[in-house]
Amino acid sequence: MLRRPLLSTPACVTKATRLVCALALLPLSALAGETYSPYADDSFPSDVYWGDTHVHTAMSGDAFILGTRLMPDEAYRFAKGETVRGTGGQEARLRRPLDFLMVSDHAENLGVLPLLAVGDGSVPATEASRRWASVLAGLPPLREALQAKDLDAYNRAFQRQASLKIGGAHTADYGLDKRFRHAVWEKVIAAAERHNDPGTFTAFIGYEWSAHAAKNKPNMIHRNVLFEGGPDETRQVVPLSRFDTNDPADLWAYLQDYEDKTGGKVLAIPHNFNLSGGHMFRLSTLDGQPFTKAYAQTRSRWEPIVEVTQAKGDGETHPLTSPTDEFADFETWDRFTSTPAKGDKPAAGSKQGAGPAAAGLSQQDPVALAAQSHARSALKLGLGQEAELGVNPFKFGMIGSTDTHNSLSAANENNFWGGSGLKEPSPFRAPAQAQYVAAGYAAVWATENTREALFSAMRRREVYASTGPRMTVRFFGGWDYALEDATRPDLARIGYAKGVPMGGDLTEAPREKAPSFLIRAVKDPDGANLDRVQVIKGWRGADGELHEKVHNVALSDGREENAAGEVRPVGNTVDLKNASYTNSIGDPELAVVWTDPDFRKDERAFYYVRVLEIPTPRWTAHDAKFYGLTDLPDGIPMVTQERAYTSPIWYTP
Repeated sequence: MLRRPLLSTPACVTKATRLVCALALLPLSALAGETYSPYADDSFPSDVYWGDTHVHTAMSGDAFILGTRLMPDEAYRFAKGETVRGTGGQEARLRRPLDFLMVSDHAENLGVLPLLAVGDGSVPATEASRRWASVLAGLPPLREALQAKDLDAYNRAFQRQASLKIGGAHTADYGLDKRFRHAVWEKVIAAAERHNDPGTFTAFIGYEWSAHAAKNKPNMIHRNVLFEGGPDETRQVVPLSRFDTNDPADLWAYLQDYEDKTGGKVLAIPHNFNLSGGHMFRLSTLDGQPFTKAYAQTRSRWEPIVEVTQAKGDGETHPLTSPTDEFADFETWDRFTSTPAKGDKPAAGSKQGAGPAAAGLSQQDPVALAAQSHARSALKLGLGQEAELGVNPFKFGMIGSTDTHNSLSAANENNFWGGSGLKEPSPFRAPAQAQYVAAGYAAVWATENTREALFSAMRRREVYASTGPRMTVRFFGGWDYALEDATRPDLARIGYAKGVPMGGDLTEAPREKAPSFLIRAVKDPDGANLDRVQVIKGWRGADGELHEKVHNVALSDGREENAAGEVRPVGNTVDLKNASYTNSIGDPELAVVWTDPDFRKDERAFYYVRVLEIPTPRWTAHDAKFYGLTDLPDGIPMVTQERAYTSPIWYTP
């Protein structure tokens, strides 16, 4: 815990100081020159805004067939702190409202199923629309599942709904024409406009492009498309869907055309790359061609940030690619358990231009698959590509979001509302849906809460990800930070004056100097104390090898690393019976100036901060307490260690 020096007023003990003190006591209007307001012209961001850029409503076909009936208006109302009634009939409200939200419904058959279910005649009359309208009209109320008498009854109801997804209700060819697509898109735009309140709450207009790298569902290469502007710009286009194309290059061309046509601004946010099967960060195009400089420039231009954590698992890193990182196995979904081919070399340590990572996708090497599916290893692969092409295609910042499919952006463990209508709170979701994660949120350092300011911060990557808690994290890199800067009350002013914030670049190291980093992390006011602050470094050695190292730079409770670089665990105060914990361990704030001890001025590198909380009860523990569950299956995680990930700072020789 930091203890700041007290500031005191000097005594007026000499003739000279008495004059100074006398002047200080005069009203400002009596002093010549400028009035005393030295910081009124601050141009740097002083506030962090919390939000979610990945929320699905009943307008998304997969959300609708899994029980969700809430629409975009309810999503925005909930994010603003209003009480809404969930699909299952329970009331829900965020204790702390969000600052911004984007409803990101799937472009594929956007809005079709809710219209078919109510018999709306605007959907073109086709064999598919007639068939599915009849099926949807006969569905039993969702409450029958959520209020089932036992787990078997719940699972039967769940499977009945899931059968619609398997049957293809949300992917059928409904013969949608441009008129229909425009009409539905206008409703999406109008909902965002009703709730956008500049300075108070920002509602972004956007959607999800849900492309697949192959026919199999696990090979997700999904992106959310976020527009900066309002109706004047966005109504000039309709969403691009995977029915139009599965190639990211076509999406980027669509974004370029949008900006050329409207003068507006737009970006794309890759997500769920942990479930991409190695496709999201593979070093080849969709048709298997190696990256070119132009391709790398285009990708970097349109995808400045990625969604690193969400309800379908965490995508920061993987135990296969970070085997020495004790915190790497966090909410891991895809285990990549296939057997490595004989002679395969781990992608994380292989030279660019050789091995499975450079060749694209190797179905035989689980390390390569994991490396091409997670953010940390992708950042390393980007350094290698930059050395070869002169451009880094994976130069991205990191945010979190929920990917909720029930309209309700609730990411905290003690208020998790599930991922769809059928996954709303019930006695059955913990045993049936324990793999889902109560995560995450996007934190944005911006000058004000408007579309323009938040979008600008995303473009410059001054953002960070949280798995749910609203920790405040500052991260600056430069060449001249002093140890005492970490205890300054004006830390941000010093940070910007001497260096660059998260998302920035350091170049051309001064002679005999290594980069120093100014870091401060403060706990969520309503949450758990902090365990530690770590700096994750990745770099490309002179021989072309890619490396990473985790540095513990600030530890709570006075702990220190031993000679082997190991740290005593912070402890665990979790009481599972009561789904509670105490802040009797850890610190509420950690701040430090850290200098890289292994810096080489001719090696490309990136640095980002990971902040860990002390252990706390997972949402499954809260469900167990609330519903009195005593016979949950073995292996269900009940304790978590929440975290935040900042955008990197890059060093280029």
